[in-house]
Amino acid sequence: MKLITNCDIEALGISPRECVEWVRESFCMKYEAQLPAKISLHPQGSDFFNTMPCLLPERYNRFGVKVVSRIAGKKPALHSDLLLYNSETGELLALMEADWITQMRTGAVAALAIETLQKNNASTCSFIGLGSTADATMSCLQAILPADKEYTIQLKRYKNQAEQFAAKWAKQHYSFVIVDTNEQLLQNCDVLVSAVTEMPELFCPDDAKYPEGMLLVPIHTRGFQNCDLFFDHVFADDKGHVEGFKYFSQFKSFSELSEVLLGKISGRVNDRQRIIAYNIGLGLHDVWYASKIYERLNS
Repeated sequence: MKLITNCDIEALGISPRECVEWVRESFCMKYEAQLPAKISLHPQGSDFFNTMPCLLPERYNRFGVKVVSRIAGKKPALHSDLLLYNSETGELLALMEADWITQMRTGAVAALAIETLQKNNASTCSFIGLGSTADATMSCLQAILPADKEYTIQLKRYKNQAEQFAAKWAKQHYSFVIVDTNEQLLQNCDVLVSAVTEMPELFCPDDAKYPEGMLLVPIHTRGFQNCDLFFDHVFADDKGHVEGFKYFSQFKSFSELSEVLLGKISGRVNDRQRIIAYNIGLGLHDVWYASKIYERLNS
C-alpha cells in the first residue's frame, strides 16, 4: 500500500488541460460506474464528514472512497483523503491526501461546464469569490480557451484579492475589470462563476438583472435560489444532488451534464437561453483522478 501525499501529486506536474480531460472522461463513464449518493454526517454545528464512494467500470478494476471533512478551528478547516483499491483482488493500493485532487477536479468541472454550455462568442466572465477554487477554475479555463480569444474577466472586489487575482492571471488577451457590487458584476456578463462558500442572502434578488443568454456556474450553490425559477435550463452532475432543492420541481428544464458530453442530448440550443450548471461534486471524478495518479507514480 502506497502513501501518496499532496506534494507527491503536485510533483507530477499534471497540467490543467489534463485535469479537464480527466473530468470529461469520467463524466462520459458515469452511467457505467456504480456511484451511490455521498453520505454526509454532522458531528457538531456546521462541521461535517462526507463519504464519497465510487466503483469504476469493470474494465478498470478500481474502487475508491473519498472522505471530506470540515472541522471549525482546524487549519485548514477543509481536508480530504482517499482510499484506492483494486476491485478485482480487494487489495488496498493507496492512501492518498486528496486536497489537490478536490481542488483541481472542481476547477476542471467548472471550466468544462463553461466550455460546453456558454453561448457562442461569449466574451465576459465574472467571478465572485477569489480563493483557491476560483484559482483552479481560472487555470483550467485558461488551458482550454483559444489562445487568441479576447476575454474580459470581471472580479468582485474583496480586500485585495481581486488585484492579486488579476495580477496573477494577466495575459495579453485578457482584460480585467474590478467592480464593487453584484449588480455591476452582472452587467454584460456572459458567464458568472460563484466560488463564495457562504452567501446567506440572494446574490441579486432582481431577476431582470440577469442578462439573456448568460451561464451561471455556482460552484458553491448558495445565493441563487431565485434563478432556479426563471432560468431556462438547469444542468447538474447528478440528479440526486439537486432533486432535494426547494424549487427542483419548478425547474423549467433539467438534464445531467454527462448526457450532453455523451451526445445524447443538446446542451445550449440558442444564445438567448439562461442556463445554470450545478456541479456539486462526484466521487467518480476523485477516483478517476486517483487511479490516473496511481498509475503515473507506478509507471
